Amino acid sequence: MAEVVTLGESMVVFVPEDTGPLRHADRFRRAVAGAESNLAIALCRLGHPAAWIGLLGEDEFGRYVWTTLRGEGVDLSGARLDIRAPTGVMFKERSASGDSRVFYYRRGSAASLLDEGDVPAAAIAGARWLHVTGITPALGPGPRRAVERAVRLARAAGRAVCFDPNYRARLWDPAAARPVLLDLARQADLLVLGEEEGTLLFGDGGGIAEGGLALGCRIVAVKRGGRGALLASADERVEVPAVPVAVVEATGAGDAFAAGLLAGLIEGRPLAEAGRLGALCGARACTVSGDWEGVPERQDALRHLGGGREWPR
Repeated sequence: MAEVVTLGESMVVFVPEDTGPLRHADRFRRAVAGAESNLAIALCRLGHPAAWIGLLGEDEFGRYVWTTLRGEGVDLSGARLDIRAPTGVMFKERSASGDSRVFYYRRGSAASLLDEGDVPAAAIAGARWLHVTGITPALGPGPRRAVERAVRLARAAGRAVCFDPNYRARLWDPAAARPVLLDLARQADLLVLGEEEGTLLFGDGGGIAEGGLALGCRIVAVKRGGRGALLASADERVEVPAVPVAVVEATGAGDAFAAGLLAGLIEGRPLAEAGRLGALCGARACTVSGDWEGVPERQDALRHLGGGREWPR
């Protein structure tokens, strides 16, 4: 059985070979993208079985996503191809500075049809952790119900919940998003979020970590980009430095960080060690233009963290 189960939308992404406005691009690389499947792939590379629940179109793009995830070792027993709607598509626009813009073509996609009936109780109960993001409930009422059911099942089965708000302004406005994200955060054991998302949830007046702990989260991880991360629990505060790399693109770094952090916690590592593994995975994700392709395999990651020696499990 998977140690971590997650659910959401996976899409095909087209990345131009050249930088500049998308309207001038004529050569693209095809890849797979999706916050939740990014995390599942990263966990599998780190040696922790992960499952992804979701709907893909019964089309060539859906089959491409399916075979890519399976090729990376992701358990797809809770996923299916759906003939009713197509697989979502997105395009990236790359700039010479390394920044990127994303253009979504996901309205009416198969993932928007996801509903509570698509969430298998056995998959949630059989995992150690459930991971959800704020992207999925933004896709519509059905996907929101699916996330809520998954969280209810996890809590009822005594499983831990990891929540990443992963706010997307193109999907919903702050007024609509905030109460939904706060409700999910209240039910999380591990809250992983960026500073802007922390401001959205808790305002400018107090600390983000303190806000998450006040909601009842056991651990709050605040991602700070090039300034590393802050990990907080009721007993400790840990500053995790960023791992220096030559950044190609930062998309997917947050998902990789969450995967590394989860892997460390599953292994029973101290918070600081789990954070270091998360920081390494997040940094490596930035070294390529894809969302997850740069995430290290387990032995590579542990040797790096052990200074050339095997890092004890």
